[in-house]
Amino acid sequence: MRIRTDDEVYRVDAVWLGPPKATFPWRARYVSWGIGLAVFFLTLTVERRIGIGIGFFSVAWALVITVAITRLVGSRISHERPLGAVVTMWLRELTSPRQTSAGQGGAVTATRIKVNGQRPLPKPGRRQLPPAPNSPGRHAQQPRRQAASRTREVRGVRTPTRP
Repeated sequence: MRIRTDDEVYRVDAVWLGPPKATFPWRARYVSWGIGLAVFFLTLTVERRIGIGIGFFSVAWALVITVAITRLVGSRISHERPLGAVVTMWLRELTSPRQTSAGQGGAVTATRIKVNGQRPLPKPGRRQLPPAPNSPGRHAQQPRRQAASRTREVRGVRTPTRP
């Protein structure tokens, strides 16, 4: 027995193709029309604030920018992630507290460290300590010897090593 899911119902986008017998050559969801209208007016407002006057090319560029931004936003939303959830997630991401990565203080320099050109002499009256028992200069190191019973493995065959 095969169980059918209701995914087909959600795959159908609520789109307006245009008036009957004069449909648009593209498909756009209702939410895309709303987003596009808001982005278009926002783009025109930004152009006016920058100082670009109303003309053919300014409106054409506003339309191109609107289509690009609307397609970008439309690719991020679906029936599982509606526009309200995307906007809420975006706002919370912008206003969430961040970990501060800037350190306290300034650059580290060695300008305040006093350096003498000569090595300090030992103070009189102090005696020198004998070297530690495990210091490397106390005993001359002897060469290590290999055990005679040591063997090595060559392609699965154990043979004695050569001295």
